[in-house]
Amino acid sequence: MPKILIVEDDRDIAFGLEEDLVRHGHQVVTVGDGEQAVRRGKEGSWDLMILDLMLPRKDGFEVCRELRRAGVSTPIIMLTAKTHEAEKILGLELGADDYVTKPFSPSELRARIQAVLRRGSEGSLGVYRFGDTEVDFDRGEVRRGGIPINISALEFRMLTAFVRHKGRVLSREQLIDAAWGPEIIVTDRVVDTHILNLRKKLEPAPAKPRHIRSVRGMGYRFEGE
Repeated sequence: MPKILIVEDDRDIAFGLEEDLVRHGHQVVTVGDGEQAVRRGKEGSWDLMILDLMLPRKDGFEVCRELRRAGVSTPIIMLTAKTHEAEKILGLELGADDYVTKPFSPSELRARIQAVLRRGSEGSLGVYRFGDTEVDFDRGEVRRGGIPINISALEFRMLTAFVRHKGRVLSREQLIDAAWGPEIIVTDRVVDTHILNLRKKLEPAPAKPRHIRSVRGMGYRFEGE
């Protein structure tokens, strides 16, 4: 039974979401402001977080930023009433895995939830090592020199795509399909931002990457040596 944390200050919306998700086999906890979201997000072993953007005390951007900086890798779907592309891009750059724009249908949200959960449960690659890095796909952990490093669920999915296709060039579109899903609109800038974050965490010299290499005009290639 997937465990979902709903962060929504509108009681009617929160109640409707909780009722629908529980009816479809999810375990749900609901909180109503950003400070509770950060606290509960750090506490629980959640399978997914549904995070409203407009919240009291801390907005959804702040919540997402704080959780990712704290090493929380729980997948996050943002709920937003805003239609400006900039807000969606910022949410994805901060580490959100998907977004749904209000108003939305319960069936649309359930489909997005299932897509995110499914991406996180694809066939395991066991343990993979390159350089001084060890990726444990069963535990969802990455270690460098034996020390665990913080990596978001989205970054982990991107790294998984690289490992699965070692030595092959992956376009930004292919990375978007692997990390976010084929129906999500993500700009090249968002992809490049997450690549930079991965390099900072995995490369001995991020400015001169050895493992995640740029291929001009085509995308990126992973050299797992």
